[in-house]
Amino acid sequence: MSPAISEFWEWWAQARPDVEGSLSAVPDTPEELLAEGTPEGDAEQEVPAGLSAQIMEELSRRVARISADLQWEIGGMEGRAPSLTVSGGGDPELRGLAERWYRAAPQGDAAHGWDFHPARPADPEMLGQELQLGDHDFDLEYVRFGMRADQFRGRVDITAYHPDFLFVSDEHQVAVAFHVLHWALGEDDVARWIGEVTISSEEPVDALPPAVLPAVVEQIVEDFREPTWLSGEGRTPRGHPAQFGIRFPVHRQDHPLADLHVEVSVPYQHANPDRLPVEPSASALRAIEKKIDALQDAVLVVRQTGDGLRVFHLYADPDSGVLAELDQLTAGWSEGKAKVASTPDPGWRALAPFQP
Repeated sequence: MSPAISEFWEWWAQARPDVEGSLSAVPDTPEELLAEGTPEGDAEQEVPAGLSAQIMEELSRRVARISADLQWEIGGMEGRAPSLTVSGGGDPELRGLAERWYRAAPQGDAAHGWDFHPARPADPEMLGQELQLGDHDFDLEYVRFGMRADQFRGRVDITAYHPDFLFVSDEHQVAVAFHVLHWALGEDDVARWIGEVTISSEEPVDALPPAVLPAVVEQIVEDFREPTWLSGEGRTPRGHPAQFGIRFPVHRQDHPLADLHVEVSVPYQHANPDRLPVEPSASALRAIEKKIDALQDAVLVVRQTGDGLRVFHLYADPDSGVLAELDQLTAGWSEGKAKVASTPDPGWRALAPFQP
């Protein structure tokens, strides 16, 4: 665990009564939300009015020690349990770090009634509030979304509209769109199911209020709840036929600790003239793939085959024992020298070339 995470929770145990004292001074009435920055820009803090400047500054400093790009917010006003969210704002590079912060949080009675989140949860009540960005107040009841289903990729493309977009910067337009998306769906589901997000200064045809977005997404992604394997063909660097298998869909948010990209390269001896595997190598490859796919703390996402070599691509929790398990597994391979190589890749960048 990062020392900064341990230090955060040690500090929180001492600072929590002061935070609660500030929150208790806030009237139990709907508050206008203050926000700074954007989900894709600098670190951002969302706080209810009443939280002291000193506490805000120290909380920001403690979160920044974990990562300067993490964002935090405190919620739970109007009679709800208080909550603290520390998230990467939808950035996959930060999802694992936020998850580690969350898993180190106090649980049960030790949490003292607080809820902790590593990604913004859905909060439909905020869709009827006002959002202040800079010197502009946005009445969120006027937000409308154009929604277009991408049935091939299992995503919903969004065109966001608010009449005040005519009067504010592009940065604030994007900030409004992503705040509303996060409140409507939750940050992780936005990353899973929302595709392209564009801004419009004119209301889209057939535009709908954000409150209906969860129902629209639920209908469109029903066929993508369980992943399947897609197959493809290509050429190896030597010009021979190659075969690909891609698990789809596979979502970073479903494997938040899997920050490590692992390649397992397995040679095979029995091949056809195109250098693709035949029996008995084909059965042996299926057997080792089954064992790799069954590993805990890892997810198999791609397999590449050609030129006498099959390469399995996995993402794994670097703090688990997966690498040792793979070393042991490949040591028993009888058709050549199998290799295991790993590289930190919290953003799953190595997967991008294989995505549909």
